[in-house]
Amino acid sequence: MSDDELVGIVLVSHSAAVAESVAELARGLVGGAVTVPVAPAGGTEGGGLGTSSELIAAAAASVDRGAGVAVLADLGSAVLTVKALLAEGDELPEGTRLVDAPFVEGAVAAVVTASTGADLAAVEAAATEAYGYRKV
Repeated sequence: MSDDELVGIVLVSHSAAVAESVAELARGLVGGAVTVPVAPAGGTEGGGLGTSSELIAAAAASVDRGAGVAVLADLGSAVLTVKALLAEGDELPEGTRLVDAPFVEGAVAAVVTASTGADLAAVEAAATEAYGYRKV
C-alpha cells in the first residue's frame, strides 16, 4: 500500500496545541512504515483560540491524496466552519467529509483505519464507532 493512496485526516480544534497533540498521538499509535497524511488545523492564523477557514482549507489540501479527506472537529464553531467550507463547494478537496466522531478517540480510530488502506467510508465508520468506547 502506497502512502499516496491513503485517506487524509484533518483535525480541527480551537487550539493549535490541541490539534497538533492529537495528531501526534494518533500518528504515534499507528507506528509502522505507513505514514497516514494527517494535518492539524487549530486556532487562528495569529495563534489565538478559534477556528480559521484558511487553515482548514490548507490542511485539507496538504493531506489530499485523491482517496478522500476525513475532517474531525472538536466543537461549536469548528464544526460550523467546516460545514460552511463544505457548503461553498470549492474550498476543500473533492471527497472531503466532516466526520461526526469524538475528537481524540475518533482521530485515533480514523488514522489507524486509514493506515490499513481503508476507504473514506470505512475511516468515517471507525471514527464514528469511537462514540461507543467505554472506559469503565
